[in-house]
Amino acid sequence: MYLLFFLFSIFYTNLPNGTLTVTILNFRNNQGQVSVALYDHEEGFPKSPDKALKIITAPISNKKSIILFESLPPGEYAISVFHDENKNGKMDSNIFGIPKEGIGSSNDARGHLGPPHYSDAKFNFNGNAQSVIINMVYL
Repeated sequence: MYLLFFLFSIFYTNLPNGTLTVTILNFRNNQGQVSVALYDHEEGFPKSPDKALKIITAPISNKKSIILFESLPPGEYAISVFHDENKNGKMDSNIFGIPKEGIGSSNDARGHLGPPHYSDAKFNFNGNAQSVIINMVYL
């Protein structure tokens, strides 16, 4: 039994780390920047970016942006993005909590009367080069 555990731990720790390329499309303009949060667990998704594994902020060009998460280990992840048009570092919303700026998530998951669920946005990353496309939505 210890031998199996040992062999599994060697195999698991030697899994390759790879690059996840996230292409975000359909921005309504090139103003501001995009904030991309990568989660490796359900807690905080998508409303608490401070609970994300990594956050990358990037410029927008030709109404799209491409983000690279490098040296990422294999596993289950979900991505949440927002278009920070005014570069204030937060997603602006109206008095009802509806976003004024564009939003998106992996699998193009959409919420019903609220944000999307982690279970709808999650995907498996195998540790090799992999790509995800996210389409922005403006409510």
